Amino acid sequence: MKRVITYGTFDLLHYGHINLLRRVKAMGDYLIVGLSTDEFNWNEKHKKCYFDYEKRKQLLEAVRYVDLVIREENWNQKRNDMHKYHADVFAIGDDWEGKFDFLKEEGCEVVYLPRTPEISTTQIKKDLNR
Repeated sequence: MKRVITYGTFDLLHYGHINLLRRVKAMGDYLIVGLSTDEFNWNEKHKKCYFDYEKRKQLLEAVRYVDLVIREENWNQKRNDMHKYHADVFAIGDDWEGKFDFLKEEGCEVVYLPRTPEISTTQIKKDLNR
């Protein structure tokens, strides 16, 4: 079984997120999503989420491409997660290009996928505040 892992905040779940999850799932048989906790988003990413962690987790678990949702609590856990969940592929949006190449040393394929250009949570929030 080929296992794929990705990470994100997935706040205000939208079709760009779904496109990403669909493409990532197509790379393997089992998709693990590391979902950033509220504390990690606020303390490290300086993001305030509209939906709390539990609601975002429920939304992701309802997406047919997602097999397992795990907590992302810090930047450094990815290497351990690769081993713990036996991930073969790490995939993430291309706005992170090059940032996770160190995972290749762990024997994991690293893939940076183009984002859906016309949609983002940041853009949705900006549009709503107009």
